[in-house]
Amino acid sequence: MNYENLAKQILKNVGGQENVSNLTHCATRLRFNLKDLSKANTEAIKKTKGVMGVVDKGAQYQIIIGSDVANVYKELLKIGNFQSSSSKNDGEKKGLDKIFDIIAGTFTPILPPLTAAGMLKAVLVLLTTFGLMSKESQTYYILSFMADAIFFLFPVALGYTAAVKFKCNPFMGILMGGIMIHPNWTALVNAKEAVTLFGLPVKLVSYTSSVIPIILVVWVMSYVENFADKISPKPIKFFSKPLITILVMGPLALIALGPIGSVLGEGLADIVTAINNVAPWSIPMIIGGVSPLLVLVGMHYAFFPLAFNDLALKGSENVLGPGMLVSNIAQGGAVLCVSLKTKNRDLKQLAGSAGLTALLGITEPAMYGVTMKLKKPLIAVCSGGALAGLYIGLMGVVRYSSGAPGLASIAIFIGENPMNIVHALIGCAIAFVSAFALTWIIGFEDPANEDDQIEDESLEEVAVDKAPLMNKITIASPLKGNIVPLNEVKDERIVRKVRPELPEKVENILICNNPRCITVDEKYVPHSFILMDREKGTYRCEYCDHITKLSEV
Repeated sequence: MNYENLAKQILKNVGGQENVSNLTHCATRLRFNLKDLSKANTEAIKKTKGVMGVVDKGAQYQIIIGSDVANVYKELLKIGNFQSSSSKNDGEKKGLDKIFDIIAGTFTPILPPLTAAGMLKAVLVLLTTFGLMSKESQTYYILSFMADAIFFLFPVALGYTAAVKFKCNPFMGILMGGIMIHPNWTALVNAKEAVTLFGLPVKLVSYTSSVIPIILVVWVMSYVENFADKISPKPIKFFSKPLITILVMGPLALIALGPIGSVLGEGLADIVTAINNVAPWSIPMIIGGVSPLLVLVGMHYAFFPLAFNDLALKGSENVLGPGMLVSNIAQGGAVLCVSLKTKNRDLKQLAGSAGLTALLGITEPAMYGVTMKLKKPLIAVCSGGALAGLYIGLMGVVRYSSGAPGLASIAIFIGENPMNIVHALIGCAIAFVSAFALTWIIGFEDPANEDDQIEDESLEEVAVDKAPLMNKITIASPLKGNIVPLNEVKDERIVRKVRPELPEKVENILICNNPRCITVDEKYVPHSFILMDREKGTYRCEYCDHITKLSEV
């Protein structure tokens, strides 16, 4: 795949560099904040080779690339700086869109270190379970606190990302997070003695691994910082603005905002606990059934604070991890069934690779490339996910660390309860079998091969005159495009020369000779050329811009 060319096409169709205020990416998606959504040509982006789909229903304009997203992101960064200006569109967001935008913008940047920590914990669990490493060894001790580091520094990391999202100084956000987890503050909390600040009582709360308090603090700080900027004289603004901010926000965070955020976080945890006590099966079943729909519109980010809050407070969670695990496996089962059942060569190849990727925990290629397009397999995915979610919910399956739920990270379900991983695997089996079987039963509309369509559309019955001499023969073109006569022939004699008219676009007639072209690696991609110069007879490859002259073919 030509990442540079793909990046240029995407940037052009989102309205150009001047229309992009911010750009991030996750495991499979480019996430744009656009100043003007109306300038984005969604249909053109969907038709771009290398793009699996577009999501523009939420707060961000998301373009699904798949596993190559990091490479495309790098090429986009080479083109320009997308974080230099503020987004007009952000200010227009209201209600749920704004909430989802804040949550996504805050948590998405820290997913890589969270995934790294979760997978390292999973590796340690496997090593100790099979007796390859002792929990008493220094190696285990060091690797263990390496895995815990991001959770210990949660307030600092979220302080930075939240400040970026709320458009205030990100390093002041780091400072506020550092205040809340400073060793001296931790010592005061552990001492459990009354503390006052400016004569006001301070509630002793541990903010290590907390989520809600720092987000609340940084949100208020964005207004305080703006106020400090307005009242600070220009000659001394460099130091007066941050001084005013810390003098106001430091005490406010420790006296009021931090304790309020802590109460909110504990309240969320209590709500989840209460639901689990009354109906332990409900949350995994619901998430397992509707997870693809949540991902489709970006609403799964709404559950991030709940999940990470539970991980921080209890060391495990069942809000997202278990339900998304069986949903991902169901997605893989349905798509692999499509791969086996379809007669379309391109779909078979796509479904085969996307199905395996879904089993490993990355479902966007499967969802946008197969199940959403075919529709009926998506019903099978939701049904299989809900059925398996009901089972793991009844069995009390939890996730002990963060990571993309799938077979590649199944070790994150190994923990204190040795049967947790067993029930998780049984849930995966239920999800896979049920989604596979249901897809096979209800079927789907199998698209015809492109070559067969061309043949059906192009081939016509040959008309033969019954006269002694053949006056006219109609010969069908085996390819799409305009029929270009070279000579007019009557009674086997050339009576007139006709100048051919070159078509504007040709497919599968010319072959790109560029060894780096996507058509070399991806055999299912058609060779497509655009006419550049009619007089010289030159064509340009639609993917890599390689020039081909007809005279050289």
